[in-house]
Amino acid sequence: MMVKLKATQQRIEETKNRLDTVIIDEQSTDGQLKLTLTANSKVKSVEISNRLLEDKDQLENYLIVVMNKALEKAAKVNLEELDAVTKVDIPMIPGMEDMFR
Repeated sequence: MMVKLKATQQRIEETKNRLDTVIIDEQSTDGQLKLTLTANSKVKSVEISNRLLEDKDQLENYLIVVMNKALEKAAKVNLEELDAVTKVDIPMIPGMEDMFR
């Protein structure tokens, strides 16, 4: 069992590293703000239109909305990928679902 756990932990670490290369793109409905981040929630780029730069309040609102949507997508991808690894190797034991995250 310990060998299997070590192998699973290694696959989890490999998956986490791979998730640094999975790109999540999100933008405002009008395209004035675009964000790119990894599935590990690391921001890679932010593009802001010149028009949006002129309105601080609107920019702040856009950042909140678009960042939250992007982070939700990243978290979903991250969870799905890590769940796939753990479900293959480890039977679900009540209370241990989050052990390897």
